[in-house]
Amino acid sequence: MSYVIQGIDPAPFRRLYGMTDEALAAEQVVRFTVEKKPDAPCRVELVDVDPGEAVLLVNHVHLPIASPYRSAHAIFVREGAEVPARFENRIPEPLAIRLLSVRAFDGAGMMTDADVVEGNALEPLMARMFADPAVAYLHVHNAKRGCFAARVDRG
Repeated sequence: MSYVIQGIDPAPFRRLYGMTDEALAAEQVVRFTVEKKPDAPCRVELVDVDPGEAVLLVNHVHLPIASPYRSAHAIFVREGAEVPARFENRIPEPLAIRLLSVRAFDGAGMMTDADVVEGNALEPLMARMFADPAVAYLHVHNAKRGCFAARVDRG
């Protein structure tokens, strides 16, 4: 099985970098200074941000489709993140160390399967889900807080 896990596009967040806390609040965004690792996984770079660095807690529409599963949730973006990470046939560490909820979707945006897995067992679950030819992509969420973590596409 070949797959790709890619960080999200930073373009929608760039205008927020460097804003005052008051201006961010008007956008329903909160800036945090990371206190410990792993505590704030950046969804652009797919890394756990180091203590002392700033992250923005933003609402992100991670499933912008015309289906009942259209969805948005809070995510962290490292302030200043510019280049989306790309992992081919390997799991980024922030996914490997967490309890995850994995959801399979078909081309019409309908959920076809879902399961919960410890991150170190993610690859076998992805293989099982991608064995179904109807599955177009997977969405991975942090199971405890429900935050969108990453999208997985066939490689």
